[in-house]
Amino acid sequence: MEMDNLLNEQGKEIDSVTANVIRTATPPSAGELRLSLNAFTFFKDNEYFNKIVDGYTLYGTQLNPQLVYYPIKDLRLEGGVFLWKDFGNPVLKAVRPTFRATWTTGKQQIILGNIRPNLAHNYIEPMFNFERVMLNPLEEGIQMRYHGKRLFVDQWVDWQRQQYRYSNYQEEVAGGLSTSYRISPDDSRWTVALPFQFTAIHHGGQIDTLDKPLQTAFNEAFGLEARYQLQGPTVQAVRFNGYVLGFQDYSFTAGQFPYKYGRGLYLNGTLETRFADVMVSYWQGSRFISPLGGDLYQSASRTVSNPDFLDPQRKIVLVRLLRDFRISDAAALTARVEPVFDLNAKLLDYSFAMYFNFRQDWLLGNIGKRARVGQ
Repeated sequence: MEMDNLLNEQGKEIDSVTANVIRTATPPSAGELRLSLNAFTFFKDNEYFNKIVDGYTLYGTQLNPQLVYYPIKDLRLEGGVFLWKDFGNPVLKAVRPTFRATWTTGKQQIILGNIRPNLAHNYIEPMFNFERVMLNPLEEGIQMRYHGKRLFVDQWVDWQRQQYRYSNYQEEVAGGLSTSYRISPDDSRWTVALPFQFTAIHHGGQIDTLDKPLQTAFNEAFGLEARYQLQGPTVQAVRFNGYVLGFQDYSFTAGQFPYKYGRGLYLNGTLETRFADVMVSYWQGSRFISPLGGDLYQSASRTVSNPDFLDPQRKIVLVRLLRDFRISDAAALTARVEPVFDLNAKLLDYSFAMYFNFRQDWLLGNIGKRARVGQ
């Protein structure tokens, strides 16, 4: 069985929301053929009335049935189809083929095709939007991961849009590096880690018909993550995560973004209880832009009605109430309530959400051990 269970400000969503759990009864062996099903149903209602991010509702289902084959025990080949249906829309939002090759050697993995996306990268939300789980569910490219006893590394490239000769659009590429090094001893009730995160986006190309400048932007975050294990009947652990972030516009042509440089401060405190996790976050962004990051943390509007609005010194406080319901080894339900207060606009908004995730593999047989009659 393989599971992401990383220390980050998203907490338990790594297990339940992102569907990064591969359920197998036994370790794979060479020649095995399996059937895999990943089912994800989401509901997120953003009751936002500010000038930075729109209010809207995300409600739908995503299915990804696949056949899985192990030519050798360390090489997993997956192929299938991804289906996306938004509720209230009679047609499918997306029908896309999926393929992933994962070569595991020790604590390292090389992944080609549909890489492990979204929260599997272990980014904080100002660096990587949580809603990409629903809005950008597939990433395609190459990924190299290391998950050791102390060190976690995720290097990835997502080729978002391919350009061809005489295209009337630019190519789009994203990528990054996410690392975390645990400095606390193995037997301590403290878990302390030092993360570094980096993302980059590039829009450009030389074979399109557009007279549009290239666009390149970088974001990075340095931080400290700490968790203390308690033994009380109600409060199980306390966490603190703090990060300093940066933004740089490295486009050749000025004016691609409202600001050339920016920075941010992101502080989080969490109580893990047997009833729910309670998390309080403070964000202070100075001319901060993150093309891949969450909408709430931007200093430039992403709204339909106020596209030119700027909040160069953005300050918000968020409260998150998180609860996971483990239904079975392969299924989980997650509920979230998240009020957010804009300190500059003196405005209280909120969102609430529910996610159901199911993922499991079933062994169909070992075709590597079968031989034709007469051989």
